[in-house]
Amino acid sequence: MTLTAPETGLPSEVTLSLGGLTAADVVAVARHGAHVGVAPEALAEVARVRAHVEELAASETPAYGISTGFGALANRHIPQDLRTQLQKSLIRSHAAGMGPAVEPEVVRALMLLRAKTLASGRTGVRPVVLETFVKLLNAGITPVVREFGSLGCSGDLAPLSHVALVLMGEGEAFGPDGESFGGRGERTTAELLAEHGIAPVTLAEKEGLALVNGTEGMLGMLLMALHDLDALVKTADVTAALSVDGLMGTDAVFLPELHAPLRPHPGQADSAANMLAVLRGSKIVESHKVGDNRVQDAYSLRCAPQVAGAVRDTIAHARTVAEREIAAAIDNPVVLPDGRVSSNGNFHGAPVAYVLDFLAIAVADLASMAERRTDRMLDPARSHGLPAFLADDPGVDSGLMIAQYTQAGLVSDCKRLAVPASVDSIPSSAMQEDHVSMGWHAARKLRKAVENLRRVLAIELVTAARAIDLRTAMSDGALVPGPGGAAAIEVLRRSVAGPGVDRFMSPELEEADRVLARGELLASVSAAVGGLL
Repeated sequence: MTLTAPETGLPSEVTLSLGGLTAADVVAVARHGAHVGVAPEALAEVARVRAHVEELAASETPAYGISTGFGALANRHIPQDLRTQLQKSLIRSHAAGMGPAVEPEVVRALMLLRAKTLASGRTGVRPVVLETFVKLLNAGITPVVREFGSLGCSGDLAPLSHVALVLMGEGEAFGPDGESFGGRGERTTAELLAEHGIAPVTLAEKEGLALVNGTEGMLGMLLMALHDLDALVKTADVTAALSVDGLMGTDAVFLPELHAPLRPHPGQADSAANMLAVLRGSKIVESHKVGDNRVQDAYSLRCAPQVAGAVRDTIAHARTVAEREIAAAIDNPVVLPDGRVSSNGNFHGAPVAYVLDFLAIAVADLASMAERRTDRMLDPARSHGLPAFLADDPGVDSGLMIAQYTQAGLVSDCKRLAVPASVDSIPSSAMQEDHVSMGWHAARKLRKAVENLRRVLAIELVTAARAIDLRTAMSDGALVPGPGGAAAIEVLRRSVAGPGVDRFMSPELEEADRVLARGELLASVSAAVGGLL
């Protein structure tokens, strides 16, 4: 049975079984500390397969990853008395990352996903390895994983090795309270494990490779990005609709008959429906349906569903890839159900790397279109009657002029981050690994791009809300948004003030970003319009 935490709608407890995980499970453990358990049938299968691996280890016939070296050194047969040292050497040497520590949620996602693979019974580890992995997660112990080290092929080797080192009682880790262990002059990681009643694991044959040969790092970051983007594409529909109101645009282009029947991209139809719902009942839209001499709105308004819809469809494709990958049991060598231990190339991160790059491209375009709407609202030549930069006294006040600069800087960064990592490959391991995916790097870029997008939309929200408030004030209260728009502005105004003389803008923009991150905007608007797609 899966227990659900009502405040997040995510599981509060996740069980590793032979059936795998869901994306919601990963987010729940990575971000919200959901408890992790292991099903008895999974432990039984792990034990059964391990017994077979130990038979192979005792054989005189070399078996890759069990009684041989690794990678370019795979031709050396390792005698039994050196195999424990082989495992230790593998993990210590592969934990060679550098740079800042990555975010704890990334490490927790990586750990859960690798534990899922261990629980599949296809890796040949002992049950104690899986159980100790789970104990680390439940104790809130987070290994320090460095920014650079993975090429996204042969798995996320360096990141997973940093995790495996902590499993051995070595390396660096953060305790549940954030205290650092294992660094220079600090208490050891073994002490941290002992404080939580966790015994370090001495790795046996096959277990070193089994801990490091997967795509879990890039996959975990993909799953969390998808979770965030599901909310942000809806947010983009809301802020775009508010900008249409602020710029006295038309809602006629969002009518359903102009979308699915004519151009059946599902994301486009959903985005148009959301925008129409937010604009429904707007007195601003109604005020210029007759007598407006404009033939059509600018592309950044009129084509918003087409762009946001394409982003949605890219997300849908990426989710398909993520669901396939989360169902995978990736290891090399892998123990097949018939007992064969087979070398393979499933650790190559290309499928995940591609969609990570696709998403970064889509995110950059969505951010770019939002910035164009913001700029239009600040320009008196294009804003249809609004004061320059939405300032209280243009010339004396600068209004939101520099907020748009910030937005432009974020969009420029998104464009740089949209340059794909997966088209690059630098050979490694003495040309044994002569083509790599760079999927870890694609994932790191996407995380930054998603964060940038949320900030871009926060600035559009602040700008559009101020534009609408000014419309209302300039019309003596006659021009007001519909229920959806009013709900959006009301939730923002709880913590971000409306039009007025110039003031310190940075805290207000940061607060608007937090309103989006906490989900308050979508919850309020969705309740007002009867749900968003």
